[in-house]
Amino acid sequence: MSFIPLGDALKDNLEKKGPLKDQIEASEAVEIAEAVFLEMFGEELAVHAKPLFLKNRTLTVSCASSAMAQEIRLNQAEIVAAINKKMGKEDVDRIRYLA
Repeated sequence: MSFIPLGDALKDNLEKKGPLKDQIEASEAVEIAEAVFLEMFGEELAVHAKPLFLKNRTLTVSCASSAMAQEIRLNQAEIVAAINKKMGKEDVDRIRYLA
């Protein structure tokens, strides 16, 4: 019986397309979205939008006000393009906002 070092097993699992890799990529999209909101809206407005999760290529964002949701709706194409550019792939198609 041969054993595989844990680090090697994790690396192999992360490189394969599967649930773990999908979760890591979704988490990365949320972090990048936070940075994009900060860049686009500034610190004062960005605190009113909290990216929650990515599911089925849709980023869900919680908005503290309907005004912030409106800003996101108006800038959706630009936000999606910026997130995808920073990720280096087209993982986000649209934004769903909760006000």
